[in-house]
Amino acid sequence: MNITIRRMTEPDAPIITAEEIAQGWGAEGRLEKYHTRLTDMREGRCISLVAEWNGAVAGYINLYHKPLSGPFAGQAIPEIVDFGVLEKFRCRGIGSALMDEAERIAAETSNRVCLGVGLYCSYGSAQRMYARRGYIPDGSGIWYGDKPVDPYENYCVDDDLVLYLSKNL
Repeated sequence: MNITIRRMTEPDAPIITAEEIAQGWGAEGRLEKYHTRLTDMREGRCISLVAEWNGAVAGYINLYHKPLSGPFAGQAIPEIVDFGVLEKFRCRGIGSALMDEAERIAAETSNRVCLGVGLYCSYGSAQRMYARRGYIPDGSGIWYGDKPVDPYENYCVDDDLVLYLSKNL
């Protein structure tokens, strides 16, 4: 395999940011997001990992020790947050390798792991991957931001509209 998984470092943030912008993803707040992940890792709140394909940064995943929001907030159930493989590196097993490592680390402290997945088409491949890996809905319905959606109300279909899933390890 040509995949290496390692801890994220400061130089990774601008690389990932530039690649995501080149893919057509918005630039606003993108670099700051990765700096936040690095700060959270330094302060012990999460583990941020990067996958390399033949030495090039190809993907990333973050495992928070305790969810800050959503149906698992405050519980000692690790949460996978902000997982992605850059488009030019997809379909090479990189996403599976990142998930394997995140789940392995989660299993060191818990018998369960959770995540929230977006609901629009860009999340389709992630939704299918999570189902194949045994993740199931937690039963709390769809969430927007940090609270469950109210029936018959209107919500923006953006990255804050998610369905939470969990998996027994």
